[in-house]
Amino acid sequence: MAGHALAQDQGGEHAPDTMQARVLACAACHGQQGQGTDNDYFPRLAGKPAGYLYNQLVAFRDGRRKYPPMNYLLAYLPDAYLYQIAAYFADERPPFSAPTISSVSGNVLARGQVLVTRGDPDHRVPACASCHGSALTGMEPAIPGLLGLHADYISAQLGAWRYGTRTATAPDCMRQVAARLTESDVTAIAAWLSSRPAPADLAPVPRGTVKMPLACGSEAK
Repeated sequence: MAGHALAQDQGGEHAPDTMQARVLACAACHGQQGQGTDNDYFPRLAGKPAGYLYNQLVAFRDGRRKYPPMNYLLAYLPDAYLYQIAAYFADERPPFSAPTISSVSGNVLARGQVLVTRGDPDHRVPACASCHGSALTGMEPAIPGLLGLHADYISAQLGAWRYGTRTATAPDCMRQVAARLTESDVTAIAAWLSSRPAPADLAPVPRGTVKMPLACGSEAK
């Protein structure tokens, strides 16, 4: 009886069901507002389109993206719950951290700028800006912004697409593009993007603003 009474007392205490409480586990690595942290591999979430963030949460939950802490954390969460988390971080607008001072050469940075803004037509590499927008803030509903990220994180994600360890809904446009990049291209893109200051307007552009050069399955939702 005493044990039953104790269980009832304990059962009467509930954690608050607020969004701030729900995202505490996210905040430990990504910051309370999703602003990112000093760890190169915990990226900024804030301000990215909700559709993009939702797609990534589902990919981690379902094992298409592999990082054990994220896979474990999301394993049993339903779609609606994940979308609420995505929408929360999409609406956040914390300030950007200061851009990275790159240690690569000026020639490497110049190559990165060309690839990001103009692409490499000879190797069928579209400009990053041709999908992610001229301000590189992304496009609704599911193209992410590319600024406010560490060079090592950008490099790691491009590498994951190149080697097929990160995938997206078919047609997987990032897999197609990344497969055409060289290692030096990846280094140049990551260095230049991470050195960019915050744009005046952090919001992703509306759907259809950018006429994308190839089909992306993630945009179908």
